[in-house]
Amino acid sequence: MKKWVFLLSPMRQLLRGKIHRATVTAAEPDYVGSIVIDQDLLERADIWPGEKVLVSNVDNAARFETYAVPGKRSSGIISVNGAAAHLVKTGDKIIIMAFELTDKPISSKVVLVDQGNHFVRNL
Repeated sequence: MKKWVFLLSPMRQLLRGKIHRATVTAAEPDYVGSIVIDQDLLERADIWPGEKVLVSNVDNAARFETYAVPGKRSSGIISVNGAAAHLVKTGDKIIIMAFELTDKPISSKVVLVDQGNHFVRNL
């Protein structure tokens, strides 16, 4: 009888993309849910439409998960919708993070934005 031996590397959840200190432009509790993010920022941070993201509010320490929805390109929109809208207010600074499950190191795409949520540089 043959014995099979499988050596598996441990899987780790690593930061893949981050939009750092974006400013909330709208909070819409009556929307079905999600966070609408300027399409330019999604692409620069390598976050896909529909992807789960972790959002951290720098101003009040609230943290929540939702999914990304592309907003108008170059608009600077960052709209938190649905129940999560109660965890932010317009003008709050937030950090939006996407993670990848992998068994190998990856390089994160960290995007720094200005007050209008337009790309400044990669960190």
